[in-house]
Amino acid sequence: MIKKKKILMLSDDMRMHSGVATQSKELIINTLHKYDWIQIAGAIKHPENGKIIDMSEAINKDLKKSLKGTKGYLKLYPTDGYGNPHMLRQILEIEKPDAIIHYTDPRFWIWLYQMEHEIRQNIPIMYYNIWDDLPDPVYNTNYYRSCDTLLAISKQTYGINKRLLKPHKYEDWQIKYLPHGINDQRLFKINESTPELKKFHTKYELDKYEYKILYMNRNIRRKCPGDVVLAYKHFMDGLTDEQRKKSVLVWHSAVSDENGTDIRAVREAMCPEYPILFTYDVGGPMQDAELNMLLNSVDVYINIASNEGFGLGSLEALTVGTPIIVNVTGGLQDQCGFKKDGKLLSAEDYVELGSNHKGEYKEHGEWVKPVFPSNRSLQGSPMTPYIFDDRVQYEDAGDALRYWYDKGPEERERCGEVGRQWVMGDEAMMTGKAMGRILIDAIEDTFENFKPREKVTMEVV
Repeated sequence: MIKKKKILMLSDDMRMHSGVATQSKELIINTLHKYDWIQIAGAIKHPENGKIIDMSEAINKDLKKSLKGTKGYLKLYPTDGYGNPHMLRQILEIEKPDAIIHYTDPRFWIWLYQMEHEIRQNIPIMYYNIWDDLPDPVYNTNYYRSCDTLLAISKQTYGINKRLLKPHKYEDWQIKYLPHGINDQRLFKINESTPELKKFHTKYELDKYEYKILYMNRNIRRKCPGDVVLAYKHFMDGLTDEQRKKSVLVWHSAVSDENGTDIRAVREAMCPEYPILFTYDVGGPMQDAELNMLLNSVDVYINIASNEGFGLGSLEALTVGTPIIVNVTGGLQDQCGFKKDGKLLSAEDYVELGSNHKGEYKEHGEWVKPVFPSNRSLQGSPMTPYIFDDRVQYEDAGDALRYWYDKGPEERERCGEVGRQWVMGDEAMMTGKAMGRILIDAIEDTFENFKPREKVTMEVV
């Protein structure tokens, strides 16, 4: 049997529930038949900090079929934060990986980039990266240049990577489009007559309503939680009294957060007469089985964040056949299915386009009602000096809620199913299995073309 190459991933602990963690797990699980994996498994105040978790035996039992006759090797090194140079050097010595893949905001990896020359004398560094918005972040260029291969999560990010690295003569194999993907064993369409689903509806009082709007983003400022409440009010104001009794906003997020706002107070001030179901009051955050039932129970999912790298929640909604409303910004654009001359906009199209936030292309998939930003504000910080903040008018978002309401249940069901089929298909490439295929191609291209850095010597004169 040919010995598999070994990859070291640096990211959130794959056993946890952040977006970075779940996508790290998808990348690993869908390539374990091809590669052995180790992970520096990060978390804030990790409860297993300093331990070594060998998951090989368990993974071989769970994934016997998908491992395709191979043996899976998976070992985690839990740590507070994302590790440090000393830890990395130890693991490189013990595990001897053939490549490194890291993931999430580059500012978490400055210590890694400071080691890049040392590392790249022996193995390549790959970066699963995303950037929320334009203008092109020139301040990220040297971070990108510290990597041999860039895997862009969104088409917008692909364009950014291409434009910023063109002067540095990066080749085609070094920049790939690798969108997020959902495991269809984790989230899937459920028959509405399922007893468990009916019990779920009763538990969360969803059975009282016929038109249910789901907000599932974090309660933080860039997710525009207050604007979602205003959009809901605008929508409800346009209904009759009888129609209002059958419509509700389902709030699956923290009700109050110091990085966002107090939604209960917003509701009491802005729309006290309209109901909001706060799911955390009933059961708190949900595990996969309940989350799947929640996504299957609602009629539309809304995300009007002013900055959004990808937007996993809306993809999760589409995976179970629930229509979506999204702001045309960042990676949310990829889920809209925008077309140019009747053909899906490609990642390569975004090299010239940059972003479709101005609505240069309006044709889109039936499963989405896109809301285009009404204004853009240049925000920034010392570490990220400039980035656009794309904001929609809450009235426009409210009109989008009315759009799906007027479609009626049968048409919403049909459009949602079209969206489900699309994200599961080869055109969108937004499944866990597609992630695995694309990642394997990218890794193999990297191994084939990687040129180790030369050692630097200094002469004293």
